[in-house]
Amino acid sequence: MTLLETERVAVSPVRRGTTPRRTGGGRAGYFFVAGYALLLLAFGVFPTGYAFYLSLTNDRGQFTGLNQFTKVIQDYRFAPAFTHMLIYLVMWLVTLVVLVVLTAVVLRSRVRPGTSALFRFLYYIPGALAGVASVLVWLFMLDPDVSPVSWLLTALGFKAFAAVLAPGNLPLILMLIAFWTGAGGWMVVMYGALNNIPDEVLEAARVDGAGPWRTAWHVQIPMIRQWIVYMAIMAFATGTQLFVEPQLLQTASLGRVSPTWSPNQLAYVYAFQQGDFNGAAAISVVLLAVGLLAAGLLVARSNLFKLDEK
Repeated sequence: MTLLETERVAVSPVRRGTTPRRTGGGRAGYFFVAGYALLLLAFGVFPTGYAFYLSLTNDRGQFTGLNQFTKVIQDYRFAPAFTHMLIYLVMWLVTLVVLVVLTAVVLRSRVRPGTSALFRFLYYIPGALAGVASVLVWLFMLDPDVSPVSWLLTALGFKAFAAVLAPGNLPLILMLIAFWTGAGGWMVVMYGALNNIPDEVLEAARVDGAGPWRTAWHVQIPMIRQWIVYMAIMAFATGTQLFVEPQLLQTASLGRVSPTWSPNQLAYVYAFQQGDFNGAAAISVVLLAVGLLAAGLLVARSNLFKLDEK
């Protein structure tokens, strides 16, 4: 065999007329996905299906159509609960998107890599606290008698804890709690998305005369738009599940906060105080429909799942 023939044999991975042997990678993929699929069915699909069944029947299992939905929508507590949730969601989403993206851009362009790592770690620390612990921390911070920023609360006109927890202040308070606990993790995600932008693109923007803010607005933010939409969808879904925070604030305020302030609280009252699980299921289905509608609009308008053409 000549040297040229030897090289041809070494380079060719499969001989002509033979079939490559499968490595079993496909089965391994199914194995890794199986655990998630089982948990999704057990704690996602089946409970959702059962909620739909309960919302269309009565306590005797008889089909009632949309009667459960009509009943809960006509409840005098339904409209205020959803109004409170929507006000909170608007404040929460606007604050989250603007401040998270702005902070990530500043960290990416203005702060040295070593220092930015320290900042990202500090931002992420509040997210390690559970929702209950976060509320307790903020109850301490918002009490003028013990808060380390009592001078600020007094300057704003809040001289008593009850005044701070007035019903009109709840959307702002809940937004602050949610931002403090959830924004840090999203800052890390947005910072990572900005790092995926090729340096050649940013250099071309600088050559064309774009400053830091024009580069951020016309180059960086459009290139991470899909990540921003993903953040908005996840934050919206989290915001519609508001329960722990207003429930604890209702207890701390000694009844000044309504026990049905959010839709989830109203569903809790239906299920565990009135024994009406069918009405609670109807409220949960309405929340699911609101979340799916919002997510669908964001996905459709942003082309979130559009594949890049090669």
